[in-house]
Amino acid sequence: MRYSIFSVQDHHPALHRSVAQLYEQVIGEAQLAESLGYDTFFVAEHHFHECGSVPNPAVFLAALARETQKIRLGVAVSNITIHNPLTVAEDYAMVDMLSGGRLTLGVGSGYLRHEFEGHRISPDEKRERFDENLQVLTRALTGEPVTFQGKYNDLPGVALNVQPVQQGGLPIHVAIQRREAAYHVGRQGRNIFSLPYSCLTSAEEIRGLIEDYRKGYQESGAPGRGEAVLAFHCHVAETDAQAKVNAEEAFNLYLDTRLFYDTRRTYDTVVGGGLGMFGAPATVASQLVALHEMGIDHVMFLQNFGVLDSKLVHDSMRRIANEVMPEVHRRIG
Repeated sequence: MRYSIFSVQDHHPALHRSVAQLYEQVIGEAQLAESLGYDTFFVAEHHFHECGSVPNPAVFLAALARETQKIRLGVAVSNITIHNPLTVAEDYAMVDMLSGGRLTLGVGSGYLRHEFEGHRISPDEKRERFDENLQVLTRALTGEPVTFQGKYNDLPGVALNVQPVQQGGLPIHVAIQRREAAYHVGRQGRNIFSLPYSCLTSAEEIRGLIEDYRKGYQESGAPGRGEAVLAFHCHVAETDAQAKVNAEEAFNLYLDTRLFYDTRRTYDTVVGGGLGMFGAPATVASQLVALHEMGIDHVMFLQNFGVLDSKLVHDSMRRIANEVMPEVHRRIG
């Protein structure tokens, strides 16, 4: 099972940490993740609100490319609905080049109304815009001239002047926030990202989401079985009780900044539903083994949230790498 780290980079302006300090903290976490053997370091894209403080992940990842050597770098995800797809292709082709071919590109259609309003784009158009922009983006990243006439794009045979350096092109994953989207995206032969606590109510529902995705992917005729990468908020401590002491207040603060939930979520409801990984190493290892049995072989851990103390974040990162994952691999063989 591959394990990665994901930073939403939520900012809380009323508290003591500035955005610049947050950036430095996250760069340090990427360097630590590399030393601990994490597969990929992912960052999010958000605009116009402190729920996320990186409006252009390509810029941040370019900086990380110069501060790391081996760890893969990823965006989870680029909101391609609100951007020119040629600009997205150019930005991330450059990141792949600057990182020596270490980029994973996640894309999504967006879900926050204020981001659409700020970019003067109707949320009612997002599905059509996303589908069309994804076509343009994937074609542009091949390096071939793109001639395209659609509702939102009219291209007269333009080609990027920078290209990704990875053999076979950039790995692209599509974010899903509803179980019914899993089959649809799988049917397109695409990889997926998902944050289960945002679209499901219990860990057992993950099984159905993955089954739907695999069914669609198999029907697509694409090679392999596709990759489903799931993200979970996580804090690992000596005991389950200590994990709650360490992380509950910070996680509830993080949840208070989320803008898309119909019902209030808390540390207790997320942990009670099995959609967060908080506890002792053995507790979290058991959750991961259960996910592996559902067909999951790559997870992202969100460990920096709600201004959680850096030492606690680093301690949890180390426990994942040094205690949790060795136990998972021992149990799954």
